[in-house]
Amino acid sequence: MDNGKKVLIVEDDSAIAEIERDYLEIDGFKVEIVDNGPAGMERGSSGEFHLILLDVMLPGADGFAVCRKLRETVDIPILMVTARQEDIDKIRGLGLGADDYIVKPFSPGELVARVKANIAQYERLRSRSGAPADGGELKVGQIAIRPGSRRVYVRGEELTLKNKEYELLLFLVEHVDMVLSKETLYEKIWGYDAIGDSATVAVHINRLREKIEDNPGEPKVIQTVWGAGYRLKA
Repeated sequence: MDNGKKVLIVEDDSAIAEIERDYLEIDGFKVEIVDNGPAGMERGSSGEFHLILLDVMLPGADGFAVCRKLRETVDIPILMVTARQEDIDKIRGLGLGADDYIVKPFSPGELVARVKANIAQYERLRSRSGAPADGGELKVGQIAIRPGSRRVYVRGEELTLKNKEYELLLFLVEHVDMVLSKETLYEKIWGYDAIGDSATVAVHINRLREKIEDNPGEPKVIQTVWGAGYRLKA
């Protein structure tokens, strides 16, 4: 079985990399493995892959440095793999542009599900962006989104958003004034509802606030509804 999707694994532990490769290949993915940070930067920026599975602890350059460098040139999903449990490492990776993360040890089923979900969500976003450029504008307050051209404007100034930032803001705009739980947002934006992590959603919300709020410390647009979730205020 060949689903035509190609995954780059950046992992210096050959045993782990081979297990990841085997289970992804069973599910029809084409897989390439590199075992250090510089090689991950070089191959990851080639444009050949649909997703990058990026370990945090790497020789030559750690996963954070690799992620930061790759985000200068590619916008495909980056799934960070870490053995650390600390939220600060998860938040740091997401803040550098990773789309999601998975913590070792993980089951092969979880790995494949995360990979498939992130690719599917990315392709859904791309297909929406392929609509005619004059296909209309969504506007809430000072925020304007043109889904056809994937452009976002706040107070007339264009913003540059990462994939998940854009998708999250678009979903909030499409559901203006609705309270949306972290679980709902994780399922709808990341496409994987079994192992949602509140840190993933919270970090992306904070990144959006930094770009669209007058005072991110006292958000007026993307509001926190304590105990319930988030709401984009009209």
